[in-house]
Amino acid sequence: MEKPFSIGPLNESAVVVSFGNGIDPSVNRNVISLHQSLCRSSFRGFVESVPAYSSLAVFYNPMEVIQTIGNFKSTFGFVERFLEDVLAQLHPGEMSEQNQVVEIPALYTGEDLKFVADFHQLTPGEVIAIHMSRTYRVFMIGFLPGFPYLGTVDERIATPRKSSPRISVSAGSIAIAGLQTGIYPQSSPGGWQLIGRTPIKIFDKQKLMPCIVKPGDSVRFYAIDQKEFEKRNEY
Repeated sequence: MEKPFSIGPLNESAVVVSFGNGIDPSVNRNVISLHQSLCRSSFRGFVESVPAYSSLAVFYNPMEVIQTIGNFKSTFGFVERFLEDVLAQLHPGEMSEQNQVVEIPALYTGEDLKFVADFHQLTPGEVIAIHMSRTYRVFMIGFLPGFPYLGTVDERIATPRKSSPRISVSAGSIAIAGLQTGIYPQSSPGGWQLIGRTPIKIFDKQKLMPCIVKPGDSVRFYAIDQKEFEKRNEY
């Protein structure tokens, strides 16, 4: 029987566990389940694991691992077997109690809101209502420190990236790209369609837990007005 995953070397101190390719909540649950299991208990030499949409990178210290590999011919072989054993025992549904639902306030006045509405022959108000109607999964954190890739967006407002990215996008900007939505944690270049902005700082390197969400969490957006935005603005 073919395994629902593959394990391969990334370099001499990391491996990648792949569960396929694409944006799929059930696949991502496998990724997060393995990630959380390794964070709870792992092998000697384990450094960290980094989840993506459908894969998990596992980093380790070869000099520590080599002291425990026993009859294995390589550190990769040892790590591969360890991960296979963990995956054989995992039940992705068990991870749900370790995640949280985070509510994010949003001022829906983004520069591309009208474009998104026109692209789908909707009104800006309809785009806003549709965007707020879903609870989004945090599939991964990437691109920038603290940037959450959220999905999936209702197909009625799923919009391609801009053909030419902006040189600068304001921190806190809420945007859409295809079936994804996300929040820019800091000012940076970006090509996603901007539909709003949150006053909440979603990433703060000074805090013990810098990012307010983690992979596997859920996010819900709710609308606020300009006055509320200015009152709560943390940027």
